[in-house]
Amino acid sequence: MKLQLFTCLCLSIVLSASAQNKDKLFGPAEAPEPKHGFILNANGHFDIPGGDMAKRFGTSYRVGPALLYKTGSNWLFGAKFDFILGGTIKEDSLMINIRDKYSNYNTHVYEFINGSGQRIGVPVHERGYAVGLTFGRIFSFSKQHPDDGLTLMASVGFIQHKINIFDKDKTVPQLRGDYVKGYDRLTNGAFAELYAGYSHFSRSRLVNFTIGLDGLFGFTQGRRDYLFDVMRPDNKQRLDILYGIRGGWFIPMFRRKSEDLLFE
Repeated sequence: MKLQLFTCLCLSIVLSASAQNKDKLFGPAEAPEPKHGFILNANGHFDIPGGDMAKRFGTSYRVGPALLYKTGSNWLFGAKFDFILGGTIKEDSLMINIRDKYSNYNTHVYEFINGSGQRIGVPVHERGYAVGLTFGRIFSFSKQHPDDGLTLMASVGFIQHKINIFDKDKTVPQLRGDYVKGYDRLTNGAFAELYAGYSHFSRSRLVNFTIGLDGLFGFTQGRRDYLFDVMRPDNKQRLDILYGIRGGWFIPMFRRKSEDLLFE
């Protein structure tokens, strides 16, 4: 037992001396500095509608890319593009003047009598996009992980959405050509978006992500001169709200110092 204790004590002294000599040779370990450079960002959103959006659509998704630049002080600047995808339509009056009144319909498919007298189903979907500029900052709370932390972002830009009526075979005469525009509820305008979440960049660059809460406020207006099913213009001012969860995957293109390549 005594021999074992003596051996452990000698090993501790040797390791301690070795560590001191290493510090003298290379200097004490310094905290890493925040990285800077371009970031490719792939985002995905799960959105719950609010305001006027909730009267027309159900839950939806947004997916799309962003290109960001991260400064050495953790500021972020860039541009983003989101596709809006949804499958629940809440407009009870949609195409009420032309659809089959004896058929059952749900929020995804409407039934019609085509030119051959057959009952057919026409899918309807929510479709749209949002494009804009984004900026914000990462607030780091760890000197050893200066690129990680609370992330606050704001975006401004243009949003557009409509009801996509997918009559693939063009079998409903009332939906051919420009006639479909009298039913699609095309809407667009400006938007402002806020995001609060957490961002992480691994030193190996393999695991880089952000996740948090997101809210988009669209100051929009209907853009169709006349809606055939309700027999009125569609030019009212709207407040379209989307709020929910955003997750994103980062592909950083940071420059690496030569000493990082040698000693990492």
